[in-house]
Amino acid sequence: MPSVAVVGGSLGGLTAALLLRDLGCEVTVYERSSSTLQARGAGIAVLDQTLRYPVERQGIAAAQFCSRTDWIRFLEADGSIRHEQRHRYRFSSWNALYRTLLGGLDPGCYRLGREVTSFESDDASVTVQFADGQQEGVDLLVCADGISSAARSALLPAVSPRYAGYVAWRGVVPEGQLTSAAYDALHDALTYQLLPASHILVYPIPGLDGACNEGHRLMNVVWYRNVPADELAALLTDRTGQQRAISLPPGAARDEVVAEMRSYAGEHLAPAIAEVVTSIPDPFIQAVFDIEVPRMVAGRACLIGDAAFAVRPHAAAGTAKAAEDGWVLARELQAARGDVPAALRAWEAEQLALGRALLARTREIGDSSQFTGGFQPGDPRLIFGLHGPGR
Repeated sequence: MPSVAVVGGSLGGLTAALLLRDLGCEVTVYERSSSTLQARGAGIAVLDQTLRYPVERQGIAAAQFCSRTDWIRFLEADGSIRHEQRHRYRFSSWNALYRTLLGGLDPGCYRLGREVTSFESDDASVTVQFADGQQEGVDLLVCADGISSAARSALLPAVSPRYAGYVAWRGVVPEGQLTSAAYDALHDALTYQLLPASHILVYPIPGLDGACNEGHRLMNVVWYRNVPADELAALLTDRTGQQRAISLPPGAARDEVVAEMRSYAGEHLAPAIAEVVTSIPDPFIQAVFDIEVPRMVAGRACLIGDAAFAVRPHAAAGTAKAAEDGWVLARELQAARGDVPAALRAWEAEQLALGRALLARTREIGDSSQFTGGFQPGDPRLIFGLHGPGR
């Protein structure tokens, strides 16, 4: 089996590395950060594809790193229930998934502080160039370097993120700090509230220590609010005056921006949801972008996850898509008996189709909420899924 370099040590890169390692490939992950990764307050709805490696290959029960809800519930501004339906979801945190996947990889295969600056691919191999001047030759390069992918910029300079017209305010509050009324309203459900040209989701995720039992979890918030393109730069300017391109991390948003958000929340959100939102100590902001690529392969290099398709969060399928890219790549490489070009040809056709379909679906859902007014409680389109609602 071929030797493999994976650029990017986040969830998609780790999943691909583990699967290719299991296949018999010699795999090394190169992560430019000098320390293990961490994402504060990043909740994730966990689809089957995201769970697949920990459950099937690591033998870890989902309950060990996922919370569970049994209801989808829409609240009115006064806190009354507008709509509810039984539907089971699992939720986790970025940190919990990262720790779970990283624990399955030999530490010597995960290289921190190794920034890839360029690479060259020909019919026989890929030569990877690092910032420290060193080079590495491999048979396959998997680029999992995220929404700001340097690999994508090098391969497809005409492709750039397209701003969707809105941002997500995010953050967490310890479930144990909620009043009993807020806890009772929120602890067992994925809870929505619809507002004019906006919607908000609240759901429980594992605590910072990984605890998944009720009362010890975090309540996670994702609130989509429209921001005109010509106002985005001002919103993403942090406390020091630095303009960020995509997001503001916890603690970076300016006081007046946070104050406006909290004031609006107190006036317009259901009491339980408003309590959570206004209690977040360090809310952060992620601008919503679309990225679509015309191809995912160049020679013996490929783009996976957000490096290829960055999709809006409304299908909760971003991490699932990255994981599926890895599963299908391993399958095709095995079917091709290690023939990298043959495997990449088959893999690319399938993953391009999946990425395009998922991007179109998430655009439709997002636009119906934020712009066209077609987002309605109980709409089956809203059920999370990678290959379609509930799939």
